[in-house]
Amino acid sequence: MEPVITVGLDGSPESLAAARWAADEAERRKLTLRLLHAWPMLAPEPTKVPSEIDQNYWAKRLVHNAQAELQRRHPGLAIIGNLIADEAQDALLHAASESEMTVLGSRGLEFVESYFLGDISMPVAARAEGPVVLVRAGTRAEVPPAAPGGTGDVVVALKLPGPCDDLLGFAFAAASARNVPLRVVHGRSLPVHAYVPWGVDHDVAEGIAQDARKQLDQVLRPWREKFPRVEVADGIGLESPARAVLRSAGGAGLLVVGRRRHRRVPAPRLGPVAQAAIHHARCPVAVVPHD
Repeated sequence: MEPVITVGLDGSPESLAAARWAADEAERRKLTLRLLHAWPMLAPEPTKVPSEIDQNYWAKRLVHNAQAELQRRHPGLAIIGNLIADEAQDALLHAASESEMTVLGSRGLEFVESYFLGDISMPVAARAEGPVVLVRAGTRAEVPPAAPGGTGDVVVALKLPGPCDDLLGFAFAAASARNVPLRVVHGRSLPVHAYVPWGVDHDVAEGIAQDARKQLDQVLRPWREKFPRVEVADGIGLESPARAVLRSAGGAGLLVVGRRRHRRVPAPRLGPVAQAAIHHARCPVAVVPHD
């Protein structure tokens, strides 16, 4: 199958915002855009019936209208519609396994609220084999870039030490495609012994920061060489990783966070940084699985 970016459509404002973001991304990367709508009650195709009694009519119309709008915005972009007779979550997880990335609308809700409102974006992000980008309606994703080639920096959150290649590969490629700087953020909470009655022991904090800086420089060196045109800024935050990442994500065009692949866990979940990003970041959030 040719490389595609898949976007899940359900007719909501969030999914339409995701489709617009995905179309921009597909054009940047010169990839095909696939609009996927899944519904278990879809009838086998072709249906030789008038539209007024065709049970697939509204599903076809949803995809057709989105495709028509996106094609007007991106006349040269290859766009395909895909109707699947399956549960949305299962269809999206399968699509994620064969896509460069999967883009979904997100309400940014807690898990319980998302379940009762039918939001499947976070469960898919927690289980997908490939990167999943979550886009809210009314965010920077729908605002035209202020300057040619730029929609805000790409920010990536790194845990050190830890596996970073999949995460950095996605983040550097995203920054390169946008021609914007990449900001690499590492947050590290201070240990108990760093605190003294009058505040924080400066020597202990400085030692922790220097150790983190060495690790970060070592991890980034091969990626700087691979993407020499990407301007890279890195920062160490001596605070909780989630707080450091959210503080750095202000004004970003894309926030990239990682999650571990769960191979034998019955209920995969997102880590605290990924959850904080999805719930609180105002820009699109890419969740990238890694070993």
